[in-house]
Amino acid sequence: MDSKILTQIKENLLAEKARLEDELNRFTIKDETVADNYKSEFPKYGDSEDENAAEVADYTDNLSIEHALEKQLKDVNKALANVESGSYGICKHCGQPIEEQRLLARPVSSSCVACKKALKGEQ
Repeated sequence: MDSKILTQIKENLLAEKARLEDELNRFTIKDETVADNYKSEFPKYGDSEDENAAEVADYTDNLSIEHALEKQLKDVNKALANVESGSYGICKHCGQPIEEQRLLARPVSSSCVACKKALKGEQ
């Protein structure tokens, strides 16, 4: 892979990591014991029935968002680790290089287009 493209991808991954961490820090607390894990706090709006219902609804929404962001962060960190180890851009299924255009569009890709299509049952 071209070193300029790899540098661009790494910069994009680092920017995405910072964005995800910033987003998570807005409504969670980082779990220091587990990598890439955050904890949503249960909101406290008051003691009325309406306030309790709003607390549960907001907490449920936050958990869903937290889990999605954590997964994205885990994928970004894995891609960055692969960049550092020299294994970035290699399909985990066939061992062939992943197309640069695919990696530029989706830097966390771990499989080539052909393998992804085969896994999805597309041909």
